[in-house]
Amino acid sequence: MALYEHVFLARQDLAQAQIDALAENATQIVEGLGGKIVKTETWGLRSLAYRIAKNRKAHYVMLEIDGPAATIQELERQLAINEDIIRYMTVRVDEHEAGPSAMMRRNERDRGDRGDRGGRGGERGDRGPRRDRDETPRDAAA
Repeated sequence: MALYEHVFLARQDLAQAQIDALAENATQIVEGLGGKIVKTETWGLRSLAYRIAKNRKAHYVMLEIDGPAATIQELERQLAINEDIIRYMTVRVDEHEAGPSAMMRRNERDRGDRGDRGGRGGERGDRGPRRDRDETPRDAAA
């Protein structure tokens, strides 16, 4: 059987329980047709590069699938019918990535390594000295 990575985007107004139900529905479709879900990752609510069907954000879910091509065709057919799914994409891969995907590693790095932002509470930082309004020269003709 072939290996696939399948990502779908769900509407921004869905609850997390509904996203989990969509992922479970996809799992049932794949397993019902002789395929196997190797890994499921929910990437969360993320901004889109452009609006899709009036949505500025979407819930991202990635499935790693081991199954025949007919399974993928049926999965994509079912997702095209579902009104909660905005977009989907399936890519055939040579092997599945061990451990978390690049998106999950990026999320972990972004959350944990934020240092002190500094420059808060009235400090100007490197923007130069602050002028009061009275010191700002106005138009000489006025």
